[in-house]
Amino acid sequence: MPRQVLFLLLTITLWLISTTSSAAQQLSPYAKPSAKPLLISQNSAPRLVAKGTQIALNSRTLPGAWSQWQQPTKSGMATAISDAGLMQLLGVELLNTKDVTKQSVQWFSEPKTSTFTLDAWHHNSYRYLNITQLATKLGWQIQTNGNTLQIKTPPATIKDIRQGKQVWGDRIVIDLDRPAFWQVTSQPLLAKPKSPSSTTDDDQPPNQEWLITIDATAQRSLLQRFRPSLPEQLTSAQDSDQTSVLQLESAPNLTTIRLSVPAGLSPRPSTLPNPNRLVIDLRPDAMVERDIQWASGIRWRQQFVTLGDSHFPVVLLEVNPRTTGLALKPISSATNSLTGTAPIITTAQQLNAAAAINGGFFNRKNQLPLGAIRRDGQWLSGPILNRGAIAWNDAGKFKFGRLQLQETIVTSSGQRLPVVTFNSGYVKPGIAHYTNTWGATYTPLIDNETIVVVQNNQVTRQIPGGAAGETTVPIPANGFLLALRANPQFASLLPIGATVRTENATSPADFASYPHILGGGPLLLQNRQIVLNAQAEGFSEAFSRQKAARSAIGVTATGNLLITAVHNRVNGIGPSLTEIARIMQHLGCVDALNLDGGSSTSLFLGGQLLDRSPRTAARVHNGLGIFLEPRT
Repeated sequence: MPRQVLFLLLTITLWLISTTSSAAQQLSPYAKPSAKPLLISQNSAPRLVAKGTQIALNSRTLPGAWSQWQQPTKSGMATAISDAGLMQLLGVELLNTKDVTKQSVQWFSEPKTSTFTLDAWHHNSYRYLNITQLATKLGWQIQTNGNTLQIKTPPATIKDIRQGKQVWGDRIVIDLDRPAFWQVTSQPLLAKPKSPSSTTDDDQPPNQEWLITIDATAQRSLLQRFRPSLPEQLTSAQDSDQTSVLQLESAPNLTTIRLSVPAGLSPRPSTLPNPNRLVIDLRPDAMVERDIQWASGIRWRQQFVTLGDSHFPVVLLEVNPRTTGLALKPISSATNSLTGTAPIITTAQQLNAAAAINGGFFNRKNQLPLGAIRRDGQWLSGPILNRGAIAWNDAGKFKFGRLQLQETIVTSSGQRLPVVTFNSGYVKPGIAHYTNTWGATYTPLIDNETIVVVQNNQVTRQIPGGAAGETTVPIPANGFLLALRANPQFASLLPIGATVRTENATSPADFASYPHILGGGPLLLQNRQIVLNAQAEGFSEAFSRQKAARSAIGVTATGNLLITAVHNRVNGIGPSLTEIARIMQHLGCVDALNLDGGSSTSLFLGGQLLDRSPRTAARVHNGLGIFLEPRT
């Protein structure tokens, strides 16, 4: 073969090899980074291969969401835990971030110089943080067993426990020979022992008991030092201003410290390295300020708001309702009826909501709604007493105002009979309207009701209700019931065989154009001005004056929604209605509405309550849920 031909073939071969190599480097997910960033297609994104709801820490199993993903790089399998699990079970501190794909954390590391940055991704209602590199660096052993993620850590030892006084409260320092998982949890309130000689009630609130659980073994000298008689120690702690270690219990690689904390103080835990320390500060202002972009359109904020001499710890979510893939819906704890209550954390998780806040008022005894609920254009329960409500559509537009539903029964003879309530637990004289959204049956709420059965727009029966709670009347699928209360003359206007139809309208009229409505009250702000008038919305004077934990919802000038929880002021009780209005004003709200408060106040995000322990949260009837579109 001529030399020129050989040279030409060699040149072509080298060119093909070079081109193929270059193309492979650009397409391969394992290629080294080049000077230009490479775009990774959707089908190269992490792929979910396993998930579960239990995490075993050194053989101790606790509830926590986890997942494993196949990475599109040579790092292979990634293990992730929900941010709630990292905080509550491992003691990892989440730092501020503006990047929804990254989360900086602090765990026995210098907060300003050696934080860890974890990849973040969302699946259904959870935000998962990739702990793979963190686990490798710290020597954790990870494996899965069905629904359980098992994590084993090198043995750790508690070397000392030190207590000291600071200007703001007590400090407890726990010295460790290496980083260890820890949890801080509140326990049910302990009753304060009453002296037999006491003749008056002591208004001093009882101490709160907290448990600090550490995956470490306490040295024997510490066990001897902190092993007091529990009743004596408890009495001593409650009768003094000191915060004491009540009891220290230790097993191999597990230590529990019991604290009795005076009312108004809460633990603020943190960790430090070199040497490794878990620091528990007991303070009246224990809330940690945060600003975390939790998901596209959901920002988690915690901050102190000052009004005069009072400082309020405020926990809130700022939601951009115009974000693609975000949906806001009224939610209810009841299924197939309007009767029922549950903690908002339970309802949110059952419905796969990413975030939620408790909603409007309800009757705790019979678990029935006392305010407006409208979802996807359908009234579930009507408003009462001209109380405040929020309405919105799927385009992210909101309306706040005092709301009435004006409903009328029109008979074939031309009679127009006003309806006073729709699917409501609120009782007043007149005609109450119940559809099968209420449930399969209706049971009279007061004595001597007359139940009118309507099917296919025709009255088919009249049934004496008798005593409250005794008679059960089926609600027809092709009609509804009318409960006649305290006005027997209405029965003669609705004889069997009469044809009827219903008309309804809202006041203000434009509320009717919104598919979603949630009632509360009282209305706090309109056009940036405080419009609070609790008596005009049927609230008692005592309710108006009360200071308590508050839930509130508002919209800013930019159109973002703020859902807010405020439980107390530093060294004091919760805000008044005027104060919660001013807090919402301070946060930048143009319009705002008070929601059911007190023990109902609960703000949920990604598997956790942000504002309180689930142990103390009451059961509620309804709320507002924020949903992320499903992702795989």
